[in-house]
Amino acid sequence: MTILGIDIGTTTLCAAVLDASTRAVLHSETLPGAPFMPSPRGWERTQDAEAAAQAAQALADRLCRRWRCAAVGLTGQMHGVVPVDASGRAVGPLYTWQDGRGDLDEGGGPLARRLSEELEMSLATGYGLVTHVFNRRHGLHPDAAALATIGAYAGMRLTGRKAPLLHASDAASLGGYRADAQAFDARAAALAGGALPESTPRAAWLGKTPGGVPVAVSIGDNQASFLGAVDDPARAVLVNIGTGAQVSVRADRFAADPAFDTRPLDETHYLLVNSPLCGGRSYALLERFLRECAALTGIAPAGPLYEAMNLLAAETDAGGLMVDTRFAGTRAEPGRRGVIAGLSEDNFTPARLIRATLEGMADELFEGYAAMLPHLPEPPRTLVASGNAVRRNPALQAILAERFGLPLTLSPWHEEAARGAALFALDLLGGDGA
Repeated sequence: MTILGIDIGTTTLCAAVLDASTRAVLHSETLPGAPFMPSPRGWERTQDAEAAAQAAQALADRLCRRWRCAAVGLTGQMHGVVPVDASGRAVGPLYTWQDGRGDLDEGGGPLARRLSEELEMSLATGYGLVTHVFNRRHGLHPDAAALATIGAYAGMRLTGRKAPLLHASDAASLGGYRADAQAFDARAAALAGGALPESTPRAAWLGKTPGGVPVAVSIGDNQASFLGAVDDPARAVLVNIGTGAQVSVRADRFAADPAFDTRPLDETHYLLVNSPLCGGRSYALLERFLRECAALTGIAPAGPLYEAMNLLAAETDAGGLMVDTRFAGTRAEPGRRGVIAGLSEDNFTPARLIRATLEGMADELFEGYAAMLPHLPEPPRTLVASGNAVRRNPALQAILAERFGLPLTLSPWHEEAARGAALFALDLLGGDGA
């Protein structure tokens, strides 16, 4: 028996077909995602919600026929929002997590900050609630009866459901959600004009496809990636580094701490998550800087420098050089900036700057993890790493293992979120497809 998992990401549409008995990935695909819609407003970042849902539906139809899948699990980019009408159809685009309208200052400060103060919870631009409140105040989508994430909307289109139902892990990404109570805040519901969707902390079925395949509620992509990458959730910490970065651990109880987010995972567990704003992009910034230095010679590099950088980092130490990689600040301190310190005549070299940048990336992740430790029943025993920035960089793997003081293993799966969505649906079936 097989289970299909689909991940509707910001730039890609991914699928993983699992063997229900072994939980191994039998087949995976990665397709281009919906492009961003053109806009004269530089802060606006939207995608065609209907096109994204139709692409997911076509992929599900094809793979379910080919592999005779017993169930479908869904996940997708978090925080963004799709306004839907009473018939269950999108009446606007997918406003993605990158949308900047919440940072616009129309008097009294940015909307995201003002809503954070009003609701006494952290909200950022790109959160669905922030986007929806802005749109309501500007007369956009007056026929929006409910809000959905793109994963939830794809589930509606797959099953013909007219009203969204979101798992708590997905619902929380909209903002205005009280993770400790597993419900939306009443004040947030009022601000949304009654459009916040129904949510459930339990695993549940949305309905069935026209072919009779049951479809599970969509779960948050962070939670799906954790489930898909970590085989022993109670004893592992997950570090993911790609363009961004995250460190995640499972907790048995809700924890309130400004150093990390506490997100719903299932009925009895939470995911503690710290996400540096620059993350893996720090290494990309350094690569761009080195390329620009090379161009000064009149001979521009023929391709990316990452492979050469990785080799240099593995052959040296930082020699006392320290790099704080908070180049984009932090959520608590958005004005904070990165720092290069400890420069000397001996360590002012490209190799040591590369090494120190990798150590700075590891330090920032470990700082978030250290804040989580007091909230865990016992310390994790292993470090699981995923994301191309780690997979392709043995030096970074060694740095992370040393900094966390844990043995490091690489996740064997490349489509962790899609696999996690499939596992969620499999567990809803009974754990072995029986």
